[in-house]
Amino acid sequence: MATTITVTPAEEGTAKVAVSSFTDEAGTAVTPSAITWTLTDRRGTVINARSAVTVTPAASVAFLLAGDDLAVTTATSTERHLLITWTYNSTLGSGLTGRAVAVFEIEQLVGVS
Repeated sequence: MATTITVTPAEEGTAKVAVSSFTDEAGTAVTPSAITWTLTDRRGTVINARSAVTVTPAASVAFLLAGDDLAVTTATSTERHLLITWTYNSTLGSGLTGRAVAVFEIEQLVGVS
């Protein structure tokens, strides 16, 4: 699966996340029946209650991270992990799970408090 953060997110800004394709266990493109995402810091702490956020299933999807999703405090680092989980059907079964993670850094800005 190709997961792309389209810009380096600025602290407390807005960033588009585009997932361009989903694949099955053989690497064949699939359209998921369900998609969720979870945003954590590098320690696995969920950021801004963004756990198992649902996305309308499609062959490719896009959604936004904004504000507190991209906030940096003394308790968190600038690194984020975005876990994408999808459910799909293939010749090997139904209701199978696929997963991928995108790791990115938030650009800290002087003057943002």
